[in-house]
Amino acid sequence: MISAKRAMLDNSYFNDVSIKNVKIINANLSDLEIEGAQLGGAYIHNVGMPPKGHPMYNPDAKQRPLRFEDCNLEGSTITNCDLSNVIIDDCNLAGMTINGILVEDLLKLYNEAQQGHRG
Repeated sequence: MISAKRAMLDNSYFNDVSIKNVKIINANLSDLEIEGAQLGGAYIHNVGMPPKGHPMYNPDAKQRPLRFEDCNLEGSTITNCDLSNVIIDDCNLAGMTINGILVEDLLKLYNEAQQGHRG
């Protein structure tokens, strides 16, 4: 096992690597790009700007948005996350729920209501 503290890997490029069971703690991963990776079983948590009470907390700091493209998130769980202003576009939503309610049902009701307002 390799252990590194206070490592600086800015502008690094890795290709065809295995880094299974790696834990990254207290890291700045801004502008990180992961392509063609298998993330099965990954656990991503406590991500974002430092929370109140943290020595680096800044109430005016805002995290830049993340972008997911062409990802298979089937069966994944998103819990206790700030999804304000998130855009989900051109995605398969079959079986997806929000607070236990099928999104397909919500969209069907919304579309029916829109039809009622037009006609």
